[in-house]
Amino acid sequence: MEQSLVLDGESLVAPGEIRRSARRVAAPDPGHLIVARAELALSLEVSLRQFKSGVEPHAIIERLTDALHQIRRRFHPEAWDVLVQIAQSHPVAHYLHQDPLTRWSFEKPRGYSGDARLLDFIYGRPEIEDDVASASDLGRSIYAYTRNASSSVAVRERRDILARRVDEIASTRPGSTEVLAIAAGHLREGPLSHALSAGAIRRWVALDQDPMSVGTVARDFAGTSVEAVNGSVKSLLGGRHALGMFDFVYAAGLYDYLPHAVAVRLTRKCISMLKPGGTFLFANFSPETNVDGYMETFMNWALLLRSEREMGLIASESVTGADVKVSVWPGSNRNIVYCEIQKPQ
Repeated sequence: MEQSLVLDGESLVAPGEIRRSARRVAAPDPGHLIVARAELALSLEVSLRQFKSGVEPHAIIERLTDALHQIRRRFHPEAWDVLVQIAQSHPVAHYLHQDPLTRWSFEKPRGYSGDARLLDFIYGRPEIEDDVASASDLGRSIYAYTRNASSSVAVRERRDILARRVDEIASTRPGSTEVLAIAAGHLREGPLSHALSAGAIRRWVALDQDPMSVGTVARDFAGTSVEAVNGSVKSLLGGRHALGMFDFVYAAGLYDYLPHAVAVRLTRKCISMLKPGGTFLFANFSPETNVDGYMETFMNWALLLRSEREMGLIASESVTGADVKVSVWPGSNRNIVYCEIQKPQ
């Protein structure tokens, strides 16, 4: 089942397109699809029998995740697209979708991938406790694995890095710091910012295309310097917002869905919104993510994975001739890559 990113279809990419654009290679050998289907069928059947036999869920999903990762890596993207459909319709999905995190991602109640409530499952927020409590014993066991998978660990670290970076920047501009979060979601890094709680942030704009996320931010941060704004990549690039200039602009979970040309355009736009000495940071899941196969099949959560080199390429094409400092580095487990661009004073 393909889900399109309906809120901003002109700049974001749907799951099938992400898979195809991520790996442009020659057409596949027809025989490879036969082999790929056989390998996938074997792996799925083993998992199904293990679930029915009561094998420990952690062991089942760990083996399956690794198998899907290897299959995705070895076979042509067009063959993988076929395999994704097969996996999603296989009876083993009934067991895996008892996990509230996997099920939420697959069903996409908000109409698009990687929404803010999905991240709340990864964060283990109080808001999702009832969903977890109402899941089956098996579902809770699988959730204990998925919320601690390498990708989830990297997402939680990303949230912490953002809060820490806000505080570092605010410490050099106490009381005058202005921050812009693009595709802010529920702004879960906000409560972790000491500068925000201390009143050291003059303005923190949380821009998001999902009205439900905007409403949540407006409610949760009422009375603070956080401003919730409804807007998308399209509206930002189209100049529909008079947001002003910022000391720190960041886009943490957005570039995973942007084709290269749009990523470059957005990066240029963000740099143009920086004050002297200001910083723009963007992040992207990397090809070293080892749960990509599971994410694309049973979670229907496809991402444009980018290496450090590809992140640097976006930066270099965005700052041609500009006097800026560019830094690219991986997160602790290398599942997410960060790029930071700083303007001179």
